[in-house]
Amino acid sequence: MLKLSRILSFLENARKPWNFSQNLGLKYFPAPIKFDPIEKVDRPKLKIIEKVPQFPPGLRPPKMQKRLRLMRGPELVHNKLIHRQYGIVALGGGRLKWNHFEMMRMGIGRQIDVNRMFAIWRVDPPWQPVTKKGQGQRMGGGKGAIDHYVSPIKEGRVIVELGGHLEYPEAYKILQLVCHKLPFKAMVVSQEIMEQREAEEEQKAKSNTNYYTMKYVIQNNFGGCHDWLSPFDHKWFGRYR
Repeated sequence: MLKLSRILSFLENARKPWNFSQNLGLKYFPAPIKFDPIEKVDRPKLKIIEKVPQFPPGLRPPKMQKRLRLMRGPELVHNKLIHRQYGIVALGGGRLKWNHFEMMRMGIGRQIDVNRMFAIWRVDPPWQPVTKKGQGQRMGGGKGAIDHYVSPIKEGRVIVELGGHLEYPEAYKILQLVCHKLPFKAMVVSQEIMEQREAEEEQKAKSNTNYYTMKYVIQNNFGGCHDWLSPFDHKWFGRYR
């Protein structure tokens, strides 16, 4: 009888419509970023850079000294992002050859979407001549012939800017492809990262409890340090050596 009652109750429940209820929770995804109106440029891709600067006809290309001071110290002018989005910033001094310009132009140009992105140069084309003598020549005989041209770069200089309708993860993948191939240390930054780095430097300077900083020691000639310090130490107080 017990089994028969169970069978009858099962048949009665089978006639009733089944009521399925979904117990899954709601998922909240972040809203997409609303891009502000961005100033468009004439050419979304990087322009071709000349390998040799153009001189007036009849003018002999001038030679130049090394001028290593052009690579030493901080960049005081071109150290901000014009479009306040993304770019590559140098973390040390160095020289950019024409090969590096072509590497960046082709590497970035193949990755960007011209319908919603653009890239611009923030450095000058190669202009400083570098001379070189042939292999196996004897010493003397004057300065060698011009071998190639370079662009000197200081620490903090913005090399390339990338803008448009894109977020930082997408910009990082594009710029990192060429960033690690440069002849000096560089990093991919955004406007938020640059502001954060400036705030951290200010915080370190304010929270420093050591009264005898390098600047204080040099300015007060501790231990007669003026006898062996270089002019660059007096200017930047131990940095950019």
